[in-house]
Amino acid sequence: MAKSDRKKPDPETLPYRPCVGALVINGDGHVFIGHRADGPEEPEGPGTWWQMPQGGIDEGEDAEAAVYRELYEETSIRSVELIAESSGWFTYDLPPDLIGKAWKGRYRGQKQKWYLLRFTGSDDEIEILNPGGGHHKAEFNAWKWAAVDDLADHVVPFKREVYQQIVAEFADRIKWSAGRTARSFRD
Repeated sequence: MAKSDRKKPDPETLPYRPCVGALVINGDGHVFIGHRADGPEEPEGPGTWWQMPQGGIDEGEDAEAAVYRELYEETSIRSVELIAESSGWFTYDLPPDLIGKAWKGRYRGQKQKWYLLRFTGSDDEIEILNPGGGHHKAEFNAWKWAAVDDLADHVVPFKREVYQQIVAEFADRIKWSAGRTARSFRD
């Protein structure tokens, strides 16, 4: 049977991929985003998309531990402080043309637990081309600090609603933490 002859799975029968995401904010109140280094075979499909660090939760792994691991594996960032954890899980469905292709066809989309983290290091800590001490594949080929209000404009369309929900949930904490030094943040 040729690949194109295979029947696509019914998305309603597929689970969501358990994931974590990191909204990393700097002292200026801007958020870290990375430009996807994907090829056309990746879940987002072709495009020029940016996103916040995110990734799957390993079997038996705690979600908070997973966010720190994923952040390091994608950006080499370790200098962060936890500000907040999302109150629940956010979900999104893949568009129909990616069902059965993304993540080897095992998932209909992702369910994500998000963490608001304050970056306490310097920008030279960030290494996206050889992340995690050079032990991980690059997820990003460029990065920048972006205005919170502009996040949804940078991401693949099917993730925009989730990004808007994440920003809305963390909005008061983002405003509160902008401009604080690491010392004043703890006080």
